[in-house]
Amino acid sequence: MQLRVLGCHGGETPKHRTSSFLVGDTLAIDAGAITGSLSLDDQERIRSVLVSHPHMDHIRDLATLADNRCQQGGSTLEIVGIPATIEALRKHFFNDIIWPDFTLIDAKGGPTVRYVEVEPNHAASIDAYQVTPVMVNHTVDTSAFIIRQNHKSIVYGGDTGPTDDLWTHINALDDLQALMMEVSFPNDETDLANASLHLTPEMLASELGKLEQAEELPILLYHIKPTFEARVLRELADIRGRNLQILQLEDEFLL
Repeated sequence: MQLRVLGCHGGETPKHRTSSFLVGDTLAIDAGAITGSLSLDDQERIRSVLVSHPHMDHIRDLATLADNRCQQGGSTLEIVGIPATIEALRKHFFNDIIWPDFTLIDAKGGPTVRYVEVEPNHAASIDAYQVTPVMVNHTVDTSAFIIRQNHKSIVYGGDTGPTDDLWTHINALDDLQALMMEVSFPNDETDLANASLHLTPEMLASELGKLEQAEELPILLYHIKPTFEARVLRELADIRGRNLQILQLEDEFLL
C-alpha cells in the first residue's frame, strides 16, 4: 500500500496541517487537509473518506471536497464512519445550515455524497480495501481503522488517550506493515492530555508497552500540537526500543 501524508498535526499554521492521509489514490483517512493539499484531479480520484470522529480538525475538508465534487460531476463520494460519526455529520455539518446536505444534491450519475456506516470490530469492503473500525478512548465516540489490502495491513489509531481494545486487535494481526499513532502534548501537560484524551510521549511509551509486534515495526506519529512541537519532539527522542518516525507533510511510504 502507498501512504501519503496530507496533514499530520494537531493544529494549523502556515507550516502545519491537520490530520489527513491518502492510501493509494482513492481512499482518504480523515479530512483535515484534503482540498488544501490536492489538485482537483487528485481530489476527483478519491472515492471514499474514512472519518475517525467528528471533531472539526478531522472533518473540515469534507465540506470543500463535497462542494468540488458536485461541481466536477464526478463519482459519488463515500463518507465512511461508525454510526455515531455519521449521525454527527448529518445533524451538525451537512445539515443545510452549516453546509448543504450533499446527499440530496446530485452530481453526474448519482448523489454527490453517500454515507456508509461501518460497525466496530466488523470488517467492511470499502473501495479496494477491507476496513475494520475499532473503538478507542476519546472525548467523543472515535474509531481507529485497520486497513487491509493484498495480505498487508496498516492501522490508523485515530485520536485517543490510553486504550486497550485497539492493542488486542493490533497484536492479533500477522500482516501489519505500519502503525499510525497520535501524540499531542508534552509530558508536563498530562492534565490537559487526560482532559482531552490525547497522549504525551510518556503515555505513548506506556501504550507501546502493550504492543507485542516486532520492534522493527514502523510507528508513524502524528497530531503533535504546533505550540508544543519542539518539546514533544525532544521527549519522543527519549523513547527507546521502538521504530518511531515523526510524520512530515508530503511524506510518502510504500508499505
